Amino acid sequence: QVQLVESGGGLVQPGGSLRLSCTASGIIFSINAMGWYRRAPGKQRELVARITGDGMTNYADSVKARFTISRDNAKNTVYLQMNSLKPEDTAVYYCNADLMTPTLTTSWGQGTQVTVSS
Repeated sequence: QVQLVESGGGLVQPGGSLRLSCTASGIIFSINAMGWYRRAPGKQRELVARITGDGMTNYADSVKARFTISRDNAKNTVYLQMNSLKPEDTAVYYCNADLMTPTLTTSWGQGTQVTVSS
């Protein structure tokens, strides 16, 4: 069984930074795209950033130039570096991965809370 475990959330002041990590474990043949989504209170879940197996990235317009997604394939880990955080970035952040196990499986992490407040 595949498991995605996130870490790195917390409380930060506006303008601050946080780095989220998500590691996939279990029987994994390969990992295709990995990404981060978020759900703010009262809103639908939205894509934050996504990275393909060969490193192509895409970002939500609201986080471009502030957030950076990266991955370490040797560690089955994806990162989200979040800079210049704003109160509107407050949300539960979820990791997502498309995995070959050996069938194609989409897995989600349990979520990590990010709160941006003074």
